[in-house]
Amino acid sequence: MPLCIALCRHLARLSLFPLALLALPVHAASPVHVYAAASLTDALNAAVARYEETHDVDIVPVYASSSTAARQVANGAPADLYFSANERWMDWLGEQGIVLQERADLLQNRLVLVASPHSDAIPFTLGEGVSLAERLGDGQRLSVGDPAHVPAGIYARQALESLDEWPALESRLARADNVRAALALVERGEAPLGIVYRTDAVASDRVRQLGLLPIDSHAPITYPVALIGNAIDDAARDFRDWLASDEAMAVFTGFGFLPADTNGL
Repeated sequence: MPLCIALCRHLARLSLFPLALLALPVHAASPVHVYAAASLTDALNAAVARYEETHDVDIVPVYASSSTAARQVANGAPADLYFSANERWMDWLGEQGIVLQERADLLQNRLVLVASPHSDAIPFTLGEGVSLAERLGDGQRLSVGDPAHVPAGIYARQALESLDEWPALESRLARADNVRAALALVERGEAPLGIVYRTDAVASDRVRQLGLLPIDSHAPITYPVALIGNAIDDAARDFRDWLASDEAMAVFTGFGFLPADTNGL
């Protein structure tokens, strides 16, 4: 009898084993890390939220200036995608030996001059007989992304050089680590004027747009994206493909971006 009881108990434990396996936690797929330009913050956050509504995956954006994000990727950051605000830093990543797959230009943008909403500055167009330097008071500075490495600042320098404004303004720049930091200086009233992307100005209710910089005064502002590395996770590839879809583009255009192949900005 004792032997029979022991055998029955053993069989009962075996019958519960499959149920125990079912009770183990199910591990979700690894998150997809996207290293992206700071100017994409609002639009990409909205796009990620839209995507996650219908896909069982966590998309983790990491925002910085394109230059900082590129250096982080080159130094081994766990990036699945890199989404830059210009071609230069995407090219630089490739030059560092980083494998870039499915690279393509997705978006484009414009530069705009902004002022604090409490400023008495009136709208004007650079290049039409108006000097930006003369619009700054004594001791005042123009807020820009650092032209040494921040794409928005690089484009701003190109525009100011094209408009013969650079010699008078080079020493009067408030150089920010990224374009959102440049925007914040104007929002807080620490700089009376700033040059940022149009999408940044649209996203803020604490600045006024004074005018667009001439589109032919700087290189085209394009946003390339690429998958990183040789072994691409399916979830990362699916998200990359979705970024080029009409659904994703509708999100980006809602924040002021346009598709890269659109003319007449």
